Amino acid sequence: MAERNSMLGKGLSLFGRTKALENEIDAFLDKLSESALLFKRAIQIYLADGASAEFDAKLQAVNRLESEADKLRRSIETQLYAQTLIPESRGDVLGLLENLDSVLNLHEGALWAFSIETPDISPEFRADFAVLCDQVVLAVESIVLASRAFFRNIEAVGDHMHKVMFYEKEADKVSTKLKRAIFASDLALSRKAHLRNFVEHIDNLADRSEDVADRLAIYTIKRTV
Repeated sequence: MAERNSMLGKGLSLFGRTKALENEIDAFLDKLSESALLFKRAIQIYLADGASAEFDAKLQAVNRLESEADKLRRSIETQLYAQTLIPESRGDVLGLLENLDSVLNLHEGALWAFSIETPDISPEFRADFAVLCDQVVLAVESIVLASRAFFRNIEAVGDHMHKVMFYEKEADKVSTKLKRAIFASDLALSRKAHLRNFVEHIDNLADRSEDVADRLAIYTIKRTV
């Protein structure tokens, strides 16, 4: 046990000599990170210009990333089972990737909702929508960093996990403030409800990132005991 614990020290990579698998997981995490950045830019564009051609281009880019990430996830799954790689951590790796993929899916789903329903966001709410988007993207970026650490340097996972929780709480504060302002306004109730749905479309990204962080905490404990 002492020898095993010493091997789990700072800098330990989960991959060992499985370089191809390492590269594909890195690529998968890159897709999620890029998707978050594109999501943020798409929301900025929507707040300024609505469902413009530039917004649609960002949506299509997120769609492509989601498809590419799905292919990578299936390839990783095949390698893990067909080549019996990292058998002691296989289930945790697959569970983590599936949960991270669900975050990427939320990027795509939220942007499709903006594209299809084209909510009319009043000028007085746009700044808080932008702040909310900033906080959720920071939560996503933090879970990506925590996941990279899980594979490469497990002692560094905690350096990023607490940031996920911080940004999720900040997003909750902004979303609550924004929903209160919407329902205190003079808008028709149907429009208030419509805008609230879009606050939640964005806020769900931070909530899901926190869910992934909770699971990652368990996977990390399992690797270090």
